[in-house]
Amino acid sequence: MVKAQTATATVDTVINEVVETVAKAEDVDPLELTPPLYEVIDPDALESLFANHRVLGKVIFNYAGYEVSVFSDGDVSVKSHGT
Repeated sequence: MVKAQTATATVDTVINEVVETVAKAEDVDPLELTPPLYEVIDPDALESLFANHRVLGKVIFNYAGYEVSVFSDGDVSVKSHGT
């Protein structure tokens, strides 16, 4: 499992952290990930969930063979479906 923590729980840093963490797990450049993240999850929807810092929770989705968990505090966890 690969974990990362963003400095703040803003959508741009969370989305970037998801892409960078999955790319690191795949050992590829973030621009080489397929499909692009926006084809798997709506960045605007993710933003609306975490825009209100009073909301606690997490979003779990599958991306590029990984289970991605994004927590409202900015924590991003990427777990391979094979482990």
